[in-house]
Amino acid sequence: MTVGCFVTGTDTGVGKTLVAAALLHTLARHHRRVVGMKPVATGVVPWGEDWASEDVIALRTASTVAAPPTLDNPVLLHDCLPPHIAAARAGVHVDLAALVGAYQTLAAHTDAVVVEGAGGFLEPLSDTLTGADLAQALALPVVLVVALRPGCLNHALLTAEAVRARGLTLAGWVANRTEPGVEAADETVACLRPRLEAPLWADVPYQDLPEARSLALTLPPHWA
Repeated sequence: MTVGCFVTGTDTGVGKTLVAAALLHTLARHHRRVVGMKPVATGVVPWGEDWASEDVIALRTASTVAAPPTLDNPVLLHDCLPPHIAAARAGVHVDLAALVGAYQTLAAHTDAVVVEGAGGFLEPLSDTLTGADLAQALALPVVLVVALRPGCLNHALLTAEAVRARGLTLAGWVANRTEPGVEAADETVACLRPRLEAPLWADVPYQDLPEARSLALTLPPHWA
């Protein structure tokens, strides 16, 4: 049976890609075929003879199998904007069934799939679709990345509530110290531990150059 999870965050720029890549490295210790997926990505850089999102490149680098872009990143939007705006400007229709179909194809040919959402959990992907709709359609356990900074308590608790309101399981969460010297960071983690009602998989220290392979994640035993 394929292991799968959906990585979301309290906001944009909280370290979802770092954690998703670390998940891939960790899962690769137990599974031969692991792959990352970013269903909708915005912003591009040169990638070989084509273009790719930096997030997608990081996930591909951490994967043990190569998947075609139509599967690991079905929707690539060149403008570095919120997905629904970038899609509207590009005239791209973000189709939920196509995204789910791409995931199912990946899952059928691999041992583990880590899906990284765009932005926060309720980030709009189109005029009618949100990241929460995608997570619900995939029906995967959710991993929440919390950037330890002012406002994160409210953002984390609201996100956890939204995840459970969709009938999804919050499998675990990661505290990510994205900024140096944030006041009361330890107290913030201590506050969230009982309130999120999910295991803390890692408390990531601040790093000038974050390295996914170095992150130590405590995953559920049945994922091994």
